[in-house]
Amino acid sequence: MKFKDKVVLITGSNSGIGKKTKEKFLENGAIVCGIDLKGEEYFVGDLSKKSDIEEYVNRVINDYGKIDIIVNNAAPISKGIFNCDYEDFLYSLKVGTVAPFYLVKLCEPFLTNGSSIINISSTRDRMSQPQTESYSAAKGAINSLTHALANSLAHKTRVNSISPGWINTVESELSNEDIEQHLVKKVGLPEDVANLILFLSSDEASFITGENICIDGGMSRQMIYHNDGWIFKSRVE
Repeated sequence: MKFKDKVVLITGSNSGIGKKTKEKFLENGAIVCGIDLKGEEYFVGDLSKKSDIEEYVNRVINDYGKIDIIVNNAAPISKGIFNCDYEDFLYSLKVGTVAPFYLVKLCEPFLTNGSSIINISSTRDRMSQPQTESYSAAKGAINSLTHALANSLAHKTRVNSISPGWINTVESELSNEDIEQHLVKKVGLPEDVANLILFLSSDEASFITGENICIDGGMSRQMIYHNDGWIFKSRVE
């Protein structure tokens, strides 16, 4: 895949999936304009703040005058019903749903024909753990935002979302039980998602839009029963 001189915007670009995606686009000749809360050489900003999003887009347009690819990757916070207050929940939705919408809205006049937008959702859009309401709500919302944008921008832009499952972004030590939960017998890595992002951004994916693609090694496709090779542990100690 060739992305020479393509201008790519990546949110949450300084760690995990965002960082690996940035590296892969750069390896393929793209111009990457990242935004992160810290450590991003192009733009340090808070996506919950309208003014930061506006300043970020203005800088990209002043520098390059066009936008070819947007990767909405920045992660909302994950808090649950017992520890998430109103402000926490609102912040999570701002970062996870409002910011992607507003970023695309500001970029729309500068999107090139054949451009691509990739929204990073999560398998938590369809399954959850206790105390993850703020994160799950934001990830569910971005899937609906994806197919709505795909319709509105159909004249020049493809819009898709990706739902990663368990991605080992911090290189933590894994047990055999961790691995066995996946049909492919491995836990995902950031490059697994980055490879899909690049594909969906490329001309090879020109017939794909409005879709959500789950990339979880089959974890959400495996039925688990107590004593059928699995031991259920109660959440209540």
